[in-house]
Amino acid sequence: MDTTTFALRWIGFAVMAGTFVAAAAAVAQPSPSGSDPQVAFNNHCRTCHSAEPGDNRLGPTLHGVMGRKAGGVEGFAYSPGFKTTNVVWDEANMDQFIANPNSLFPGSNMATFAGLSDAGERKAIIDYLKTLK
Repeated sequence: MDTTTFALRWIGFAVMAGTFVAAAAAVAQPSPSGSDPQVAFNNHCRTCHSAEPGDNRLGPTLHGVMGRKAGGVEGFAYSPGFKTTNVVWDEANMDQFIANPNSLFPGSNMATFAGLSDAGERKAIIDYLKTLK
């Protein structure tokens, strides 16, 4: 293979690899404020939570979460703060929780999620959670 052919193949490979990296980065970016509620949920919650009834993952299913007692999914192993609370999920406490999980349940298993500062994204997620009935 001559030098020109090698160089052209290398450039082609580099462009293709760069395209894949750029596409992956675009998918991984958080959605902008005011985004589609399901997209916001998918971007920030779906790694650990499902929207399907009975589908517990690292976190409990969020199907039917609004209006439910925190820690109320049967069969899910909640951290201690959830087991002893009387919190019932509404828009205000869900917003507080998504902004900073430890502000509502210190030491919860949500410690790996630092919280979401974007109020528009939190609202979009809550709007989506309200549809999961």
